[in-house]
Amino acid sequence: MRLRSVRPLLAVLAVALLAACTGTPDGTGTSSATPSASASASQGTTAAPAPDTETTVPAPSPSAPPAPKAGLGAGNAELAIMVKPSPAEPAENYTLVCRDGLPTAESKHPTPEAACAALKNNAALLSPAPRSKDVACTEQYGGPQTATVTGIVDNTPVDAGFARTNGCEIGAWNAAHDVLGASGGAT
Repeated sequence: MRLRSVRPLLAVLAVALLAACTGTPDGTGTSSATPSASASASQGTTAAPAPDTETTVPAPSPSAPPAPKAGLGAGNAELAIMVKPSPAEPAENYTLVCRDGLPTAESKHPTPEAACAALKNNAALLSPAPRSKDVACTEQYGGPQTATVTGIVDNTPVDAGFARTNGCEIGAWNAAHDVLGASGGAT
């Protein structure tokens, strides 16, 4: 007899739990699979999906921090610099740490004073604006040297590559000459 009275109670509890599980995360109780929700979506109104809803649209990339503007900066930097004179030669590696435009004792760089001063005078030195597609570069070869600079300048991440394979790249290399080292890898 007692079992008969528990079964209806379990059935009511199961229905209540099922109803609670089919509601939306915001607690409105209307599932996105109901005709009213799909009808409103087909009428051109789009609602943002709940944060835990799976979609077929990829998430947007995190936005990059704004590049520093050309001109005076704070002169703070922590950089790893690798200059490769040629593909067959070993890379030269430097560390540059600047505070207020002056090198710290941690710097292992051929000309740290000049490099820190260059970064303080032009905060965007290692983060140039992308070259426009309608800018032509002279077809000249400056040498096989390549360089990579990674780290932070004035709280902005830096990941810059340099080469000397055309006039535009030679210009960028020459602008960053002091940061790339005494000879900048160029011979």
